[in-house]
Parts: sequence; C-alpha cells; structure tokens
Amino acid sequence: MSEHPVAVVPGPAPEPGPAPRRGGGRGSRVLAIVLVATIAVGAYLWVTTVRWQRTATEWQDKAQGYADEVGSLRLQLDGANTELQAARDQLSAATSRITDLANEKAQLGDENVASQQVLDYQTQVSGAAATVASALGQCVSGQEQLVGYLKEADQYEPADLSRYEREVNALCADAEDANQALQQELRR
Repeated sequence: MSEHPVAVVPGPAPEPGPAPRRGGGRGSRVLAIVLVATIAVGAYLWVTTVRWQRTATEWQDKAQGYADEVGSLRLQLDGANTELQAARDQLSAATSRITDLANEKAQLGDENVASQQVLDYQTQVSGAAATVASALGQCVSGQEQLVGYLKEADQYEPADLSRYEREVNALCADAEDANQALQQELRR
C-alpha cells in the first residue's frame, strides 16, 4: 500500500427529493373528513334546535291562550249551570204557587172559571219554564262541548272554534231572554 493518502473528492450532492412520508398522511385526511362532518352535523343540530325552540314557544303560547279561553268558558259554564238550577228552582216554586192558587180559586166560587184561569196560567208559566229549561240546557251542552273542543283545539280550525263559540253565546243569550220572560210571567 502506498503511503500517500488518497484524497476523496466528494461527488455531486444528491438532490432533495420528496420528504419521506410518515405513516399519518392518510390518517390526517380521515381525521379532517371526520372533523368537517362533525362540524356539519353540529351546525345542523344547532339550526334544528333553534327552530324547535321557536316552534315550541309558539305552541306554548297557543296552548296558554287556549287554556285561558277554557278557563273563561268554564266560568261561563258554571254561571249557566247556576242559572239553570235557579230556573229549575223557580219552576218548582211556580208549580207550587200554581197549585196553591188553584186551591184558593177553587174555594172562592165558580170552580170551572177558576180552574180554567189557573190552568191557563199554569200552561203559560209551564211553557215559559220549559222554554227556559230547554234553552239553558242547550246553552250548558253547547258550552260543555266547546270546552271539549278547546281542550283539543289543535285538531280544529280557529275560525270554526270562533264560529261555534258565537253560536253557543247566542244560545245562552236566548236562554237569558227566556228566563226574563219567565220572571215577568211569574210577577203577574
């Protein structure tokens, strides 16, 4: 071997090539896709939740309105029931009074004339009382049915409910008119 050192001449430097891949390239893409999908689902759920809250608030407001209306109608129904009971009591009192009048008139003289007058009076009062009882019965039935409709108001059109309420109010007004006519008849 020789004693001279051999000089090593460096060759050209290798050109940089693509960086060596790490095993996470595909995993990063999958992670990015999962992240985007999660954000999209989260945004959808947020929008859906906001809409649901708005709808729930609207339904709650409607339910409260219907509950208030049911409460009002129950008060009216209680009043109509009270009037109906009063009319029944008045009918009973009128019948008793008619019987007493019939007895008194029969004792005073001409039984045929007195009986006919009492019978006429009894017929008038009984007819008026029957009209009151019938009208109040229709009023009460209408209000009970209206309360039932309002409990399930979401199954009916608001215009139909309003129309039916006006009809029931007209029935109750007729009952009140009939009751006033009975009161006048009883004062005679």
